[in-house]
Amino acid sequence: MSLTLGEKLRQAREERGITISEVAEQTRISGLYLSGIENDDYRTLPGGIFNKGFIKSFAKYVGVDEHEALQDYARLVANQDNEIVDEPKTYRPQVLTDGRNTTSNLPTIIIAVLILGLMTWGILALVSYIQNQPNQTSNKNASPDTAANINPANNNTANINAAPPLSSTDKIEAEVKALKQDLWVQYKTDGRIVAKVIKANEPLNLEAQKTLSLSYSKAQTTNIQLTLNGKRIELPSASDTKNGTISFEISKENIQRILQNGKITTQ
Repeated sequence: MSLTLGEKLRQAREERGITISEVAEQTRISGLYLSGIENDDYRTLPGGIFNKGFIKSFAKYVGVDEHEALQDYARLVANQDNEIVDEPKTYRPQVLTDGRNTTSNLPTIIIAVLILGLMTWGILALVSYIQNQPNQTSNKNASPDTAANINPANNNTANINAAPPLSSTDKIEAEVKALKQDLWVQYKTDGRIVAKVIKANEPLNLEAQKTLSLSYSKAQTTNIQLTLNGKRIELPSASDTKNGTISFEISKENIQRILQNGKITTQ
């Protein structure tokens, strides 16, 4: 009887005297996921391209042919039908309420809003008065030349000229950060594809000359942060994609628009 994929990987690992912990440390894959693969139990894995990435990295480290391992996994998925979901899992948060009626708080809220509005108006009026006082005194005592120098129009022109330039787009520099927990991503820089787990306290810095692509599970939309050429960029939400993976590409053609808009939208 031929060995299953998990049995092949376990046998290769044990023949080399390698522990699960060592494989996890070197491949940055959770030991729980590795044990699930060896037991041919994929229910704990995230699914989709992430399962394939885990299997490929595991096989490569223990000396099993990567392509053969992926073919065994494909056959396993096909034979087990719905037992293995070859699709990234999504997390649907539950919203809990205490069921209390907030109607009785409405008058209090209205009064608080009115008080806040009056306080804001009073502060703005006071600031405006204080700002106008020195200008009036200075204009009375200043010579025509001095008055011209403090002309608001001149100040506006100076402010416009001093506006900070947009971030440089000569090259693509990105920082990908996991906010809460370890994050599995797949990225491509100028054609080079890499799959990697980003630790929560170890941001991933990427650099490309022409194109940078990034893919991750849409279940991780609240766990990922992107900074592009020094500017924080808003990423697509889970509702912006119909499948289980969010993917996008940053290139020399669209980086200027992304920096101006401050966000990335999926195609």
